[in-house]
Amino acid sequence: MRIFPNHLNSYQALTFISTVLLCVLCVAWEWFLEPLRPNGSWMILKILPLAWFLPGLYQGKNYSMQAVSMIILLYFFEGLTRLFESGLNPLLASLEIILSCLIFFAILKHLGPIKKAAVALKKQVEAEQGSKKKDSY
Repeated sequence: MRIFPNHLNSYQALTFISTVLLCVLCVAWEWFLEPLRPNGSWMILKILPLAWFLPGLYQGKNYSMQAVSMIILLYFFEGLTRLFESGLNPLLASLEIILSCLIFFAILKHLGPIKKAAVALKKQVEAEQGSKKKDSY
């Protein structure tokens, strides 16, 4: 039995798994590990932007990958901000930074060849249209 659809490559699977782990980390962090306030805080809702795109990541949609690549930077900077707090926060912030970097670079490695292929196809179509215009004169 396969966990992921057959069309997902390793970068897509790594992105999905890392995003799920980041969501679990954020919930645990703000709920019971080291919340901003005793008994949890509303910061637990910070997983909603990532959770919104989880179905698209699971299906391997490039639009979801692009959106997450921009959103994940917020988690990276939040990790940097909370890195210098006391208690368990530096360890949790380090994990958040590592996971956000892993997600970001996995998305870049996946979307890079797709972008290059799209640019090449656009140039090819423009060249064909240009030659057709010359032939029509």
